[in-house]
Amino acid sequence: MQKTNIMQSETIPRLLFKMSFPMMLSMLIQALYNVVDSIFVAMVSETALTAVSLAFPLQNLLIAAAVGTGVGVNSLLSRRLGEGRTEEANAVASSALFLALALSVIFIAIGLFLAKPFLALFTDSSELLELSASYSRICLIISFGCMFSITIEKLIQATGNSVQPMTMQLTGAIMNIVLDPVFIFFFGLGVNGAAIATVLGQIGSMVLAFIFLKKNSYITIRLKDIRPKAKIIGEIYQVGLPTIIMNSIGTVMVSVINAILIGFSATAVSVFGVYFKLQSFVFMPVFGLNNGIIPILGFNYGARNRKRMTATMKLGLLVALTIMILGTLLFQLFPSELLSLFSASEEMYAIGIPALRIISLCFIPAAISIILISSFQATGLGLASMMVSIIRQLLVLCPAAFILSRLFGINGVWASFALAECFGLTFSVIFFIHVYKTRIRNLERR
Repeated sequence: MQKTNIMQSETIPRLLFKMSFPMMLSMLIQALYNVVDSIFVAMVSETALTAVSLAFPLQNLLIAAAVGTGVGVNSLLSRRLGEGRTEEANAVASSALFLALALSVIFIAIGLFLAKPFLALFTDSSELLELSASYSRICLIISFGCMFSITIEKLIQATGNSVQPMTMQLTGAIMNIVLDPVFIFFFGLGVNGAAIATVLGQIGSMVLAFIFLKKNSYITIRLKDIRPKAKIIGEIYQVGLPTIIMNSIGTVMVSVINAILIGFSATAVSVFGVYFKLQSFVFMPVFGLNNGIIPILGFNYGARNRKRMTATMKLGLLVALTIMILGTLLFQLFPSELLSLFSASEEMYAIGIPALRIISLCFIPAAISIILISSFQATGLGLASMMVSIIRQLLVLCPAAFILSRLFGINGVWASFALAECFGLTFSVIFFIHVYKTRIRNLERR
């Protein structure tokens, strides 16, 4: 007898709370880790903070590969469960673990051979290059904890369980926060200590992930099935590859912005890095909400339940807008207090206060885009997500940042973020109308 899944039986407000709140909470803890990590690094020196900021694009590439693959797995697995195809769901889960292993090997090679040459493109300082390269190597070479924990998190979440993924993320983040001062200051490892604390936290999360996966009652992993299966991998990356490209575009964007900012000063790069840490407090809860929405939409898309899909989208949009409005007020009213967390110099205050106020204008349109994009990913149309990111970050943001920096100085760089987000919102709405008309509107009507 097939089990009743909460995706089809629970009321939408309760279901969205159950699916999203644990993820939002865990991502808030993850955001706290990001900030605390940078606070500790800033205590070492501003050069150390700049080094970690320069390494961010490579870290972002790693996360993009893990999350993109996980989103593809989540979308496909939730649809198979919604359709009642249990054996195929098991095959998807097994293929996901193979992909996590394969990606870990790829990033070992990137860490060993490509990290330093890439970072050398952005600085002439030998000290800054060595600090940034050593930090990156540790994070990339020992990336298996990150790959497996994120992949299994998405597997478990697709079955309707969001508490266990939350517990996994909390475990990794708390380990990281506790180990940061130990390795940075007690052992005197500085930036390398921050990287070691990061990978150990990821490994701790991974160990817990395997324990939870073994006990999951909706999917069964067989060791002999952990191998490449072309058809399933193709279906995973039909959604996953556009998501990887979409998130990897962030690597290109941050690299271009860093290259523009370094022309003003190294402090400007540090400010940009600090902004990314601080904005995670606002964006991470919305991404957690998005992660809860995708399996709900995917399951009910597979079950052909249009009413539950649209109700989920409306409620998700309301919650996301509320979070982003509060975040905008925080950045507008307290920029100096936020910067003071990072041992800010006078130059950092001078650059950072207008930066936080200007860039935060993009938060509200971003909220709408993120929720609309969840419908693209859940219905298997990941290409639309990728197109929105290409338009926003490559076709608009990077050229606008270059042009506006020449016209208005460094504040022109910050203004380009708000401009790009408005373009992103416009195209998100256009693509959503297409997805609704072609994939959602004709589902079972209730």
